[in-house]
Amino acid sequence: MKAIVVTDQEAGPAGMTLTERSEPKAAGNDVLVEVHASGFTPGELEWPSTWVDRLGRDRTPSIPGHEVAGVVSALGYGTRGLSVGQRVFGLADWTRDGTLAQYVAIEARNLAPLPGDVDFTVGASLPISGLTAWQGLFVHGRFQQGQSVLVHGAAGGVGSMVTQLAGQAGAYVIGTGRAADREAAVGFGAQEFVDLDNDTLEDVGGIDLVFDVIGGDIGKRSAALVRPGGMLVTIAGPPETQPKDGLAVDFVVEADRAQLGEIVRRVREGRLRTNIGRVVNLDDAVSAFNSTERIKGKTVVRP
Repeated sequence: MKAIVVTDQEAGPAGMTLTERSEPKAAGNDVLVEVHASGFTPGELEWPSTWVDRLGRDRTPSIPGHEVAGVVSALGYGTRGLSVGQRVFGLADWTRDGTLAQYVAIEARNLAPLPGDVDFTVGASLPISGLTAWQGLFVHGRFQQGQSVLVHGAAGGVGSMVTQLAGQAGAYVIGTGRAADREAAVGFGAQEFVDLDNDTLEDVGGIDLVFDVIGGDIGKRSAALVRPGGMLVTIAGPPETQPKDGLAVDFVVEADRAQLGEIVRRVREGRLRTNIGRVVNLDDAVSAFNSTERIKGKTVVRP
């Protein structure tokens, strides 16, 4: 099968290569999925799990990509809950070969049924962004109706999902980003927008829940925005600065079949829009990943 592999962490996207690999086998509790679309996050080339297994052993050449939408083509021993020929989407394990390939072996529990009226491209764009937003708001952030939520990167892949889900759950949403992102952020449901290049972030204060996808200096400054008893939720690593009278939590998104089902249900109902920046073929993906063009939204790869 065709697959994109990486072997050199220092090379970044420039080290990605399209090659031929053996088709994977479905182990116990796995399914083999024929990939119809996959999602890729450039930051994963910096994650240790891309390069080593759970015991810290080198596992290159490895196949990146962790979001998938496709059709089950084989079941591993003992696998239940899914069937051959079923449309599915989900999130592949971080320390196993991923989805930038024509086939991927994945634990069945990491997948959810993909309804027939949801395109594979849309399905592949949902797992990381949708689950991250859902878990950050409702699991780790313990959001309650009527709270204020400040969303960094509100026009991006994750941020746009947070903005939509928070607004639909009854939040007052303030989005942040660059000036060019204002219209998109408002379109996703932000009631206010802070231009991080030209506005003063500190003018916004007393926030119940800050959702940080940026980290660094923005992450440090965000802690001061949290009201007493509020929450800073981040996916940019452990926060360097804690809210004075609030809580801070960082987390890594996890696969969850029930949550995926809730997310795709909202997509079907027209309540949730995915944020796809571009769609490329597997043959052209390496050059696309090495482009200097700034892409707003998720990159989806079709075999």
